[in-house]
Parts: sequence; structure tokens; C-alpha cells
Amino acid sequence: MKLRGKRGAIWMLAILLFCSAAFFGFSRDERNFEISKNLNIYYTMFRELNLFYVDEIDPGDLVKKSMDAMLKTLDPYTTYISESEIEDFKLMTTGEYAGIGALISKHKDEVIIAEPYEGFPAYKAGLKAGDVMLEINGTSVKGKSTDDVSNLLKGQPNVPLTIKIKRPGVKKTMDKKLVREKIQLKSVPYYGMITDSIGYIHLNQFTNKSAGEVKNALKELKEQNAKSIVLDLRGNPGGLLDQAIEITNLFVNKGEDIVSTKGKVSKWDKSYKATKSPVDSEIPIAVLVNRGSASASEIVSGAIQDLDRGVVLGNRTFGKGLVQTTRNLTYNTKLKVTTAKYYIPSGRCIQALDYSNRNEDGSVGKVADSLITEYHTKNGRKVYDGGGILPDVKIDPETYSILSINMIRDFMFFDFATLYANSNESIASAKEFEVSDELFNEFVKFVKESKDFTYKSESTEILKALKKSAEEEKNFDISTDEFAALEAKLAPNLDRDIQRFKDELKELLAHEIVKRYHYQKGGIEFSLRDDKTLLRAIEVLESNNEYAGILDGSIGLHAINK
Repeated sequence: MKLRGKRGAIWMLAILLFCSAAFFGFSRDERNFEISKNLNIYYTMFRELNLFYVDEIDPGDLVKKSMDAMLKTLDPYTTYISESEIEDFKLMTTGEYAGIGALISKHKDEVIIAEPYEGFPAYKAGLKAGDVMLEINGTSVKGKSTDDVSNLLKGQPNVPLTIKIKRPGVKKTMDKKLVREKIQLKSVPYYGMITDSIGYIHLNQFTNKSAGEVKNALKELKEQNAKSIVLDLRGNPGGLLDQAIEITNLFVNKGEDIVSTKGKVSKWDKSYKATKSPVDSEIPIAVLVNRGSASASEIVSGAIQDLDRGVVLGNRTFGKGLVQTTRNLTYNTKLKVTTAKYYIPSGRCIQALDYSNRNEDGSVGKVADSLITEYHTKNGRKVYDGGGILPDVKIDPETYSILSINMIRDFMFFDFATLYANSNESIASAKEFEVSDELFNEFVKFVKESKDFTYKSESTEILKALKKSAEEEKNFDISTDEFAALEAKLAPNLDRDIQRFKDELKELLAHEIVKRYHYQKGGIEFSLRDDKTLLRAIEVLESNNEYAGILDGSIGLHAINK
């Protein structure tokens, strides 16, 4: 037996004996006895495995897997953060890390630059989206995962790196030299005037600088004569609670309730109010949300709705109303543990799934309709709990065709945009660029000649399964004609569907090309050109009667979806 196994067993013994002693030191009741008993059972099982299992085991890996499996039975947000994951955890909370400033991705068997961030080392060194990484400081990245490559790119700032790349459409490999820097990702990657009187702020995360960025954007937009504001929280997964409170406080008066937390440890229960004078407590606000808006995004949109401070538009939000607290563990590790639930000003909880009561198969159900409770906003409008924030103005989500989904999955838009950008020096601005019919025809030819593209539809796969079941049950003979007719109608037809969804395909292609030249800011600017939710928000903000009517409850009352 190797020394590694002995050290692992000794390490586990020390921890478990300490835990046992600690639990017995606090109390002798049955609950603590059960804890101590099971910890000792776990240790003895681990010791026997370490001594007698036929192959050598990795103690650290085995224990981590057992901890992950244990936490998985609770909720998705209670997680163990190992020492190697600490930097990623810091990135989530601060938006800051030391690296090259680029998003990387796996494409086929290669790791590529998916998106360089404007103004950072990768951008300054001339790295482009689609570049295939071959070596980093002489170390081959062949066969490595994106996590492995990320670890090579991140580290101490001011360290020089040489990245050997292969650029699609270019025969020779290139060496790109750069210096690793501290990267601070923006929480507000774009803001601007979308009409002569309406300002727009796109907030994509809640890190420790988010409130400051929103505040600066708001002040600048007001200086540009913004008479109303659109705050876009679509796809924003949340983040730090204090930032959600500060951002809400930019729009509501000092002393207003924003959110409260309630958990098992009553001394941690807390009510959070606006503690500062707002930037503007009167300016009309439209908050945009969708299924991807969660946690802190739901606190902001929910508080704005409950206080009748603005109109919420879009789709029902995710429904994450659970509070996580980070607890320090030994050896520079952490436990992110759910300690409470969020309650917004009306008193409702925004949590959608009940993890404390699982179904027999282990799945988690939503709050039952019979348990959904009615609450009231500051003006007396009806709102409901049961999960997430239901918008004041509901807008059906836009969906893509199965053809577009297949093309996204197989990197068709990405790969064509890569070749296009590598052979064309510039394009029109993000607000003006269009994919011409000539360029679209080149794209269609590229797709048809690609060996990487496969066009499948879910409905035909389901039909195949149904046909197989009919054959097994000997029912196929009596429905042969019906199956044949349905198969003919549902079968993917590339030429037909390219024409059916031409406008959609052109838009997706244009968006991908725009990002190559105008980066993240340009991509957002392009996506706003024909945005149904944004256009509806503009309508509401430009109609004083509709805006006021929604907030006083005289028009636009929504009903809960059951």
C-alpha cells in the first residue's frame, strides 16, 4: 500500500474524530449521537476500502465525490468548493481574475478562442474568435479539457505568455505574445439611449462592482436627457445580495423595504431596507426579465414590482429564492450552504422548487397550485408566490427553429463567421450591418459542403421510436400509410427549411459576424434592433396612461398561470 493511501486515512481519521468530539462536546441528545455514529461508520468504511480494495484509491477524489453526492441530495446551490476551485469562486463574486481576457471553448477535439474581450491582453495581442490553441508557453494543449487550458492561461498577473495558434483559413501557425493581466469583467457591458428620451442599461451579473456601474450608467443617461429607463436583467443569473439591494436603492427612497431573509437560525433572519438617498425615485422604469433571470435579478425586479416603482415585462423568472452563505473550511476550502429564503416587500417568497419535499423518484416538484398565495403590492395590486416573478406585461418568448438549433450546435454560424472575419477587414456598424442575399448564399453553400453538419429533428426521432414500438406490438401493418405520410411531412428538408427560416438564419449569422468586429458591446447593440420585449417596453414607457394604469392596477392586470 502506498503512503498516499495511509495519509488519506490518517487525514480522514483526524477530521472525523474531531467532528465526533465536537458534536459530543456540544450535546448528548439523540441527534448528535446519530451524527457521531454515522461519521464513525463512514470512517471505518473508508479505512477498510483504503486497506483492502483491489486497486489503489485516491483518498481526496473519493472523499470529494462522497461529499458532492451528499450535498446533491439537498439543493443545487449547496456546494463544496475545493482549493482548486477557489479562483473560479472569486471570479463569480468579484468578476475579477488574472488571465488573458478571453472566453475559450471546446470545438471538436480542439480548444479555441470563443470570444476575446475588447481591451484585454488577448485582444491586444491580436487573438481572434475561432483561433485554435496549440501550445501555451511550449506546453501542448492537445487532448486537454477547457478547464486544463484555463488553468494554464490564468495565474499571477504580469507574467508573459506565448500562445501558438492555428487560424482557420491561414496555412502557417502563429505565435502570439502577451502579458497576463488582472481582468475585471464589466457587469454593465452596454448602456445607451435607445430613443431620444429612453435610456437602456444591460446588467448581466451581480458582482461587487455592479451597483457602481449601474449608478454611473444611470447618471450618464440622465445627463443625455433620458426621461425613462429600461433595465435589462434577461439572462442574468444573479450574484451578490448587497448589490441587488444597492441597485434597487438607486430607484427607491431611503427606508423602503427591499428584501428579507428567513432561515433555520433565527438570529440570521434579517430585513434589508434602502439605506441611501436614491439617484432618481421618480423616473419611469421598465425591467426586462425572462426564464434566465434568477436570484438577485428576481430581488430587483420583484422589489420594483412590489413597490409599484416600475413595470416588469417579459417571461416568468427562474424562481431562485434561496440564500447561500459561504463558510470557511480547512485547507483553503469553502462550503456554500443554503441558509435562508428570500422574501420581497409584499411578503412573498420567490422560490419555485421545494427541495425539502422530493418525489419518490428523487425529482423535485414545483409549489402546488393549491398552495399558491395571493399578496398585494404597495398600491394594492394582486401578486402571487409559487415561484419567480410573473411580469406585469407578459411577452411570449422567441424560439428558434430546429434548423437554427442544429446549426448552432454544429458551429455553422461560428465557423463561417470565423472564415469571413479572417478575410474581410471591416464591416458596417452594429446598428447598420446586414447579411446580403449574396453573403447568405455563400453561407448556405458552406453549410451544404460541411462534413460537420447533420440536420435532425426531434419529431422524426420520436416518430422512429413510435414506429419501432408499433412494430414490436404488431400494430405497424394497420398504420403503414399513416406512418409514411407523417414521415414525409416531418422529415427534415434542408433546401425547403433554409427558405422557410431564411430571415431567422440571416439574423443569427449577422449577430455572429457583428461580434467579430464590434465584440460584446456590438453584439448586444445588434440584438436590440428587433427585440420584441424591448419594443413593447418602449411602447409602455411612451404611453403615460398605460404605464400609470399598470402600476395603479386599473389596466394590465395579470393572472397567475396555473
